[in-house]
Amino acid sequence: MKIEAALALGGNLDDPIEAFATALASLKRHPENILLRQSSVYRTAPWGKLDQPDFLNMAVLIETALSPGELLELCLEIERERGRERLVRWGPRTLDIDILTYGEEAIDRPGLQIPHPRIAERAFVLTPLNEIAPHLMIGEKSVAELHAALADDSVRLDDEATTRLGALLEE
Repeated sequence: MKIEAALALGGNLDDPIEAFATALASLKRHPENILLRQSSVYRTAPWGKLDQPDFLNMAVLIETALSPGELLELCLEIERERGRERLVRWGPRTLDIDILTYGEEAIDRPGLQIPHPRIAERAFVLTPLNEIAPHLMIGEKSVAELHAALADDSVRLDDEATTRLGALLEE
């Protein structure tokens, strides 16, 4: 059985656009996944730890037959392949892939919380997700409602990065 899952991608070291392209290709290549939609790329000031470069962020919807644990392992493997090191909480990274939703499931176990526990606080997650899935429900509220409640204009569409990602994906 296939489940629709929402993922957030982010990064601010090396070449995040290349990392996004590689991650999307890896997700698409996996026989249990179908890439349904992807957002534009957004530029965001750092959150949590402020003395680092701006982040680039995007969201994707996939249809997957992987279990939540298997999807998490795939995301972590893709991060590792792109050189992700977990040295500082909220610190700089080459690639971060978070599972935001997995169907309507609520999961709370060590290492995996779905829906993502801080999704309602993060405009850099909600803005790209709102572009591709405004009606997606997170608990009792839609992504559009959560996004409107934040009213954060610090998340800016990055047309150049979005165009470059599209070109890399066509190669």
